[in-house]
Amino acid sequence: MEEKLLAWAILGLGWLLPLLHVTLSPRGGSWTPPPGSSCPLGPRVGWIVLVLLLGPVGWLLFWRSRRRLRT
Repeated sequence: MEEKLLAWAILGLGWLLPLLHVTLSPRGGSWTPPPGSSCPLGPRVGWIVLVLLLGPVGWLLFWRSRRRLRT
C-alpha cells in the first residue's frame, strides 16, 4: 500500500502541482500568440506542454525564466 501512496505523491508533486502553477501563474504569459506570430499557440500553452513532457525539469525551466533580474 505504501508503494501506491508513494507513486501518487510523485505524480502529484512532480507533474500536477507544477502544471497547476504554470497554468495559474500571472507571469506565465498569454494564452494567445503574439500578433504577427506564425505559431498558433501562446507562450503559456508552450510552457504547459514543456511541463507535461518534462515534469519537474520543465517546471524548473519555467521558474528560472520568470525570475526577476536584480540590479
